Amino acid sequence: MAKKQQSDQTGAKPGFAAAATEALALREEVARANDAYHRRDAPEISDADYDVLKRRLIAIEAEYPELALPDSPTAQVGAAPAEGFAKVAHAEPMLSLENAFASADVVDFVTRIRRFLGMVEAAPLAFTAEPKIDGLSLSLRYERGTLVQAATRGDGAVGENVTENVRNISDIPQHLEGAPELLEVRGEVYMSHADFAAMNARQNAAGDKTFANPRNAAAGSLRQLDARITASRRLRFFAYAWGALSEPLATTQTGALARLQTLGFAVNPETRRCTDTAELLETYGRLEARRATLGYDIDGVVYKVDDLALQRRLGLRSTTPRWAIAHKFPAQTAWTRLEKIEIQVGRTGALSPVARLAPVTVGGVVVSNATLHNEDYIAGRDSTGASIREGRDLREGDWVQIYRAGDVIPKVADVDLSRRAASSQPYEFPEVCPDCGSAAVREPGDAVRRCTGGLACPAQAVEKLRHFVSRAAFDIEGLGAKQVEAFYLDGLLHEPADIFTLREKHGAELIGREGWGEKSARKLFAAIEARRSIPLARMIFALGIRHVGEAASGLLAGHYRSWARFEAAMHGASVGEGADWEDLLAIDGVGETLAASLIGAFHQPGEVAAIDRLAAQLTIEDAAPRAANSAISGLTVVFTGTLEQMTRAEAKARAEALGAKVAGSVSARTDLVVAGPGAGSKAKAAEALGVKVIDEQAWLTLAART
Repeated sequence: MAKKQQSDQTGAKPGFAAAATEALALREEVARANDAYHRRDAPEISDADYDVLKRRLIAIEAEYPELALPDSPTAQVGAAPAEGFAKVAHAEPMLSLENAFASADVVDFVTRIRRFLGMVEAAPLAFTAEPKIDGLSLSLRYERGTLVQAATRGDGAVGENVTENVRNISDIPQHLEGAPELLEVRGEVYMSHADFAAMNARQNAAGDKTFANPRNAAAGSLRQLDARITASRRLRFFAYAWGALSEPLATTQTGALARLQTLGFAVNPETRRCTDTAELLETYGRLEARRATLGYDIDGVVYKVDDLALQRRLGLRSTTPRWAIAHKFPAQTAWTRLEKIEIQVGRTGALSPVARLAPVTVGGVVVSNATLHNEDYIAGRDSTGASIREGRDLREGDWVQIYRAGDVIPKVADVDLSRRAASSQPYEFPEVCPDCGSAAVREPGDAVRRCTGGLACPAQAVEKLRHFVSRAAFDIEGLGAKQVEAFYLDGLLHEPADIFTLREKHGAELIGREGWGEKSARKLFAAIEARRSIPLARMIFALGIRHVGEAASGLLAGHYRSWARFEAAMHGASVGEGADWEDLLAIDGVGETLAASLIGAFHQPGEVAAIDRLAAQLTIEDAAPRAANSAISGLTVVFTGTLEQMTRAEAKARAEALGAKVAGSVSARTDLVVAGPGAGSKAKAAEALGVKVIDEQAWLTLAART
């Protein structure tokens, strides 16, 4: 059973294990960069560094779709709100979009929708296609026709209150006639090319900072604490969606946009209704050809299912809707010199090479850094040993081609050997950690070298602390990555548990530090105390265990429900055998790699001791079923065979929405098996274990009893 699970996870595609490892490290680095830039207004890496990291992650997820996890930062826009603004909890989450980079991705998107809905190829299925504005997402809340609140996307759940700034945008009406009693209008704030050029000219004449592109200018202008600055800059707004409503706007996306237009909102005139994939791609080609003449920046085309009833059926993933996708425009390239290769050490000890470049403009953005992924990529081969770039390696001093896919992320694509100096030498990848001097080893099947220093390595210890206080983990107000790094370097913190004894051990010392007074220290200690009670999913994620991301932490919390049960199962499990191992693999979405990493962490004496010290400081809240009143809440359900009245994906989504746990295999802990025609080994296993088996009609009846 375990071997079958692993095969299903990887699909036996060459390079999967290496890609999974690299994707994990990239997700962690991008999430930390998001938190530093958006939440604390204290960037720790340049925009180019950030772009390189995220684009590489996009490329991996495009090649290995099973690695495109719901919590991946490639499916997110923004991060937690900055502390300079009041926070606004969105009544409905502001989700981001899945990306497509080729026509085949769009075909696959349409095919997946039809498969999910159980629609035959001939059945009509319409979409809208609209320009993807390169701006800043905004939500506008109207009550009884009056604008009462405006908020940025933030992390999708909580944004920044920018109401006073928005009142200075002429495209946004302050009052509406004939609107629903409650209406949340969503769209994009942007700056036209003409207004951007005029503003930069004024900035330059005044000796002030100029902006790199209209998107940065729009974001910077909207997120001003002084609304007068926003008023001095010409911002515009296109409406394209909605959030909370007291009554429907229409039955279709097209109709809803028309209704928003009658209420006084600007709706992009380039939006089209398309009846098939060919029309979607034709609209994409037309907009790409006209892109430079639109007068504002777009970086792709967004496709949405037009029928709102079908949108509701398709539903949402954790961060993206199933019924929409962003088709990004193709890459732009430029050549520059690779001046130096540097090594960075991540939280898991991974040694990541970074190219320091002579600055070059690619698609309007100045690029000075690029990821080199790993030592194989530098040497001109992939993780399987096959040649890339026709086997051409990368060396310091080389002229390299920089590539920006989707107008977002730069990467090193190629090297010009004709310009390579005769004295050039191959790059020797270090076998010791540059931060602590410990051996850096590369395990069989792993794409990266890792420092063996553990917590003795300053880079790893600091990264673990940074992860611990990140937005999706403990998110302690006033204690971000910058602060924990400073506290670590000064000996105030060594591991997460030390955060909760900071006041007791170093309270007086903290008050005397630069930038810390009695008031700020008191606020920090209060914020720490507020986090002594933490939900189980956040606790699991905060531990920073390899392969255990935010989505997996939620799955684990939903399965085990309490810290005591989770901890006992991890301590009792053995990799590859036993009931606890089988129970762990029965969680839909948990494979052998993740399970082995999790169990391994709970069998390392040093790590277990650190976890125990942390848990002793906390009250860890049990996870509650998602729908406590449903008839299947808390049950573990397995679907097998062919379902005739809904697709397997739709049935799974429905079960999870009602609070059930959907497992991929039958075990003694399974409560219910739903068997359609063609059910085979799973139905037989259920009978042998005495697990209740019902047909699809009985399942539909049961699911309806909420």
